[in-house]
Amino acid sequence: MNKEKMETGKILPLLVELSVPAMIGMIVNAIYNIVDRMFIGNAPHLGSIGLAGITISYPVTLVLMALSLMAGVGGATRFSIALGAKQDEDAKFYQGNSLMITVIFGLVFMIFGNLFMDPILTVLGASESVLPHARAYLSIILYGAVFQCVAMCGNNFSRAQGNARNAMVSQLLGAGFNIVFDYIFIVQFHMGMEGAALATIGGQFLSMVWQLAFLFGKRGLIQCKLVHMKLKKRFTYMILKTGLPAFLMQMSASVLNIVINGTLGTYGGDTAISTVGIITSVQTLMLMPLTGMVQGQQPIISYNYGAKRYDRVKETLKYTVIGSTIIAFIGFLIIEIFPAMIISMFNQEAEIINLGSISLRIWFICLPLIGCQTMCANFFQAIGMVKQSSFLNLLRQCLLLIPLILILAMIFKLYGVFIAVPIADLIAFLITMYLIRREMKTFVVEEVS
Repeated sequence: MNKEKMETGKILPLLVELSVPAMIGMIVNAIYNIVDRMFIGNAPHLGSIGLAGITISYPVTLVLMALSLMAGVGGATRFSIALGAKQDEDAKFYQGNSLMITVIFGLVFMIFGNLFMDPILTVLGASESVLPHARAYLSIILYGAVFQCVAMCGNNFSRAQGNARNAMVSQLLGAGFNIVFDYIFIVQFHMGMEGAALATIGGQFLSMVWQLAFLFGKRGLIQCKLVHMKLKKRFTYMILKTGLPAFLMQMSASVLNIVINGTLGTYGGDTAISTVGIITSVQTLMLMPLTGMVQGQQPIISYNYGAKRYDRVKETLKYTVIGSTIIAFIGFLIIEIFPAMIISMFNQEAEIINLGSISLRIWFICLPLIGCQTMCANFFQAIGMVKQSSFLNLLRQCLLLIPLILILAMIFKLYGVFIAVPIADLIAFLITMYLIRREMKTFVVEEVS
């Protein structure tokens, strides 16, 4: 990271430099989930029942992501703020402590996940026919928990150090391995769910190794050393506190998936669960560029907020809002014009294509608003305003969408689940706009004073 560039360089080129590799990396990262579903959904001996197995397992992997993000995003945010405030020694401890926290989280998750796997999958809505497939997939995925946690943490610190390309390469390596070995294990060796899981954790292992080489090597701005990994109460507390909004966002996504799967199981059975598994894969692909832009804006906003350069903070947010809205609108057009083609990439069964084509269009009606809402909600995370960020991250998925799904499903049955999504998106957008406008007025006062 060039500190002078972060504090005085032109915002738009800097944002492009940090965001584009992050966006590419996040799109590639989405392939982890999507490629598994495409290969399994099109495998003759698996098809929709295999898709249902992965969909049922998905909330568990979201919990692991939530833990990884709490340490990675929380630590990277405090790291950037510390650098902006010229507190380099604190930045070193934020990086080292975050890495140690992710290792601990991964080990604990692997142990408890394997001990209670069947009860967890049953609670998540696995039917008798789906349970063996979900178990076969998740039992292997859990052994890669540490790989995923460390890789995600390293990606956050690569971007926080201004080296978004390193994070991109890490994700490219992992996704490339996943794609190649999904084909080898599933198509050539007919290993089914186990093959998909092995390809996934193999890719995560490669990403982890790449990031550890960066964090402990000499390419980075701040070299990680074992002494900085010794947990200290002050740094651990600030990391977890600052990362709480990211944790809550992912946890709410997990809870939301549980509610959706349970509701779909009641009104549509395994076919509906398989269909939503495809929709959430499409959603992941559509939202990953926005997530990449969030990761590009975070170090710029955090650094300049720490340096009290509020004019640069506001300029960064302006550019990301414009860029993310354009990206979201393009995604909206693609989905509304080619829904059947998109669904058929994952599965060729007529029932799933028919249901998926209709529900996909409904689900993404308000997609053009999501870009702006995402940038503004994560702005509060970047400046360390935990309460506001936590509220906005919980707003759409827990406070709005879950109640709407339960209410509208009773009225409209299966399609009530899909109708609830754009309604929640619209309300979350309006509330976020109100809060961000109020915060911008505060920035004007601070600049004047």
